[in-house]
Amino acid sequence: MKERLKKQIDFILEIDKMKNLYRQTYVLNDDRKENDAEHSWHLAIMAFMLSEYSNHTIDVLKVMKMVLIHDIVEIDAGDTYCYDEKGNTTKAEREETAAQRIFGLLPEDQRDEYYMLWREFEDSKSNEARFAAVLDRLQPLMLNYTKKGISWKEHGIYKEQVINRNKEYFSQSDEIAELILSLIDDAAQKGWLKT
Repeated sequence: MKERLKKQIDFILEIDKMKNLYRQTYVLNDDRKENDAEHSWHLAIMAFMLSEYSNHTIDVLKVMKMVLIHDIVEIDAGDTYCYDEKGNTTKAEREETAAQRIFGLLPEDQRDEYYMLWREFEDSKSNEARFAAVLDRLQPLMLNYTKKGISWKEHGIYKEQVINRNKEYFSQSDEIAELILSLIDDAAQKGWLKT
């Protein structure tokens, strides 16, 4: 096997570990939590389906690539719950170390491309990265809402926490921002979020 292909296969096999990394969000039709692979796949579908709602011109393929690789670092760094204040203090450092190792498995050109896409997502400055971040917030919120706030209730999450988690990205899509706010308001009214 050629060295390039071997490196690509090694990476492909390594990221299979995402199927065993469980998040705090539950899947809709089962009583189990979703894994990182399922989350990333769902976001990729959302990227091309909902791209029309971006307030800015975006490269949809780039957004899809970002959302497919954005959580690969969790293979080493673990999934840090978005409302875990303590865990989030070390998240960036843990994920950077993971990115260096995992993307380092690839041939140099792909290593650099995937690392830069991941870094762009994390830095959240481009329109593509910010739209990807909107989707990354909307997807678990929709699942949680549809499951009657199960994860919010488990963790004692407040309405204000959910608003603060999302508001930075409201300028990326008026329609998605309106949807997010309506879900949050309704969840709070139904007692699924603390007020």
